[in-house]
Amino acid sequence: QVQLVESGGGLVQAGGSLRLSCAASGTIRSISAMAWHRQAPEKQREWVAIISNSGSTNYADSVKGRFTISRDNTENTMYLQMHSLKPDDTAVYICAALDGGWNIRKWGQGTQVTVSS
Repeated sequence: QVQLVESGGGLVQAGGSLRLSCAASGTIRSISAMAWHRQAPEKQREWVAIISNSGSTNYADSVKGRFTISRDNTENTMYLQMHSLKPDDTAVYICAALDGGWNIRKWGQGTQVTVSS
């Protein structure tokens, strides 16, 4: 079983930056990739970024060039560095652990990011 705990959310002005963290514990070796998703009020959850165990990354078009996903395998922690934040980025950001078949096996509880205009 994998446990995921996010942190780092908060309130920031448009144009500002935040760094989110997702600490993983438990059966870490079952994780093949980790990802960030987000869910804004009254909207569907959407995928933001993904990073594989080898370090390969991919981003949603809406955040490409502004967000950077990374991971520290020694600390079993994934990060999302967010720059040039916009009010549309306001959402609960949720990390996820994926297995070898790229299926999401565990969600975190989420951390709120609010961007004021």
